[in-house]
Formats: sequence, C-alpha cells, structure tokens
Amino acid sequence: MAYEQLKLENQLCFPFYAVSRLITRAYQDDLDALGITYPQYLVMMVMWEFEELSVIEIADKLVLNTNTVTPLLKRMETMELINRIPSETDHRKVMVKLTEKGKIMQEAAAIIPMRLVQKLKIDPNKTNIEEINKLKSQLNALIELLKSVE
Repeated sequence: MAYEQLKLENQLCFPFYAVSRLITRAYQDDLDALGITYPQYLVMMVMWEFEELSVIEIADKLVLNTNTVTPLLKRMETMELINRIPSETDHRKVMVKLTEKGKIMQEAAAIIPMRLVQKLKIDPNKTNIEEINKLKSQLNALIELLKSVE
C-alpha cells in the first residue's frame, strides 16, 4: 500500500468507533427492555442527574450539536419521558424537564451499568476495575483535547 497512514490498523479513530459500537450493542437488551435507544439513554442519564436543563446544556454535556439533540428530545417528549418548556427568562431558550414517567424509569435503569460490568466479566474487587477507571480518565482527557480542536 502506498499510504501506510491510510491503513485501518494504523488509525486512532477506528478502535474508538469499534468500542463505541460494541458497547452500544452490549447495552441493547437492557435498553430494549426500557423502550429507549442508546442516545436516549444518554439524555436520560443527564436528566436523572440534573432534572432540568436547557437544550444547549444537554447538547454540551453529550458533546452533540443542538440540531442533533432537538429531534431526539422531540421523540422523548412524545414518549412522555421529558417535557420541553420555553424558558421563563429567555424566550430563545428551551428548557427540558423530566416527567414522572422519566423519573420512574431511573429505577429500572439503575442496573444497566452493573450488567455491562458483568457482561465484560470485570470483577469490581480486582485491579482490572482500576485499569478501566484509568482508561476512562484518559478518554475524558482525549475528549477535552479534541473539543479544543474545534
């Protein structure tokens, strides 16, 4: 091959893409049981933590554009998981608030992270959990680095 830098095995991006897809697949059964998609699960995790945020704040926390988040939120509002409400202080801003149904879903979702740990056969009492946490920290640092490139 004339351009070694174009080999898939030499790409930094491909392992991230593959891991992301495989983790999403590992979550699939649990998310299907809740009736939500992985992107909706990400929104719900943010909403369970904060209960009320603007669309822009949700997009920032998920490292997404608002034009990606808005249709997602519309579907979630139809599912009665959230309500989108015009801001009382800024008419240009839309606030997102958890519904009672969305709050109740949190209890059923609480087992999902541990189920992933079980699927990966990670023993939380052994050192490999430390390795996973170190990797997570490194990935968060890479995210911050990449956000600064924009």
